[in-house]
Amino acid sequence: MILAFGAWWGLVAAVGAAVSYGMLALAASRLSSNTLRTVLFAAWLFHAVALAAGLLGEPPQFGFAPALSMTVWLVLTVYAIESRLFPQLQAHWALAGLGSAVVVLAAIFPGAAYHRVASPWLPLHWALGIASYGLFAAAVVHGWLMTRSEKSIRQAAQNNAGVPLMTLERLTFRFVEAGFVLLSATLFVGWLFAEQLYGPGLAWKWNHKTLFSVLAWLVFAGLLIGRARLGWRGLKAVRVLYLGSGLLLLGYAGSRFVLEVVLHRT
Repeated sequence: MILAFGAWWGLVAAVGAAVSYGMLALAASRLSSNTLRTVLFAAWLFHAVALAAGLLGEPPQFGFAPALSMTVWLVLTVYAIESRLFPQLQAHWALAGLGSAVVVLAAIFPGAAYHRVASPWLPLHWALGIASYGLFAAAVVHGWLMTRSEKSIRQAAQNNAGVPLMTLERLTFRFVEAGFVLLSATLFVGWLFAEQLYGPGLAWKWNHKTLFSVLAWLVFAGLLIGRARLGWRGLKAVRVLYLGSGLLLLGYAGSRFVLEVVLHRT
């Protein structure tokens, strides 16, 4: 367990992000719209600087916690854009609390140092994978909001999500579709160019990361087919989304967590 960043400004940014997110999580309902947007932007910016400190440091570092941190940062980016289009969207406290948690986690577990990259294409492969993580995570957030909204409608209560149910459902599956495309590209590139990406003798291997990622791909493919052919909607579709996202989370973040924290290997 190491509290370290590539530069002092990385630690300052992490503290700033954690504090800003914490303010939102604890006091979002009491802040005005302008103040809320300002604090959210400050937290988002601090978070980006903290991520850059790890990825661009000497040497760069990456692992399960920075992967989760980057995923949440991408979700918050999506949320910040959507909140401009749908001002009634209400998930500030939950996302802010999650943001604060992953920033602290990434500070404690900064990951392994990468002294040499086997291929200039490897960062692109990583970027595709993390982007797919972010899109599926955004789909999970919208699926959660959709479930809350559906429950409120059944109980004849006020819609807690603040956005019409059909709009939430449409947004959820837009993120699933985009995430599926990027996950497919990530797996295809990893399978076709494994030796070029990771070095000679490091071809495609059926390790834990690969197995869980392929299983997640199959689940998401089934979800999209089920929605198109069988009309899967509501809670059934959300449960399949959660299953696929859980498998994907185990694919990289889960396997790296076991290596870094349980086995103390990098």
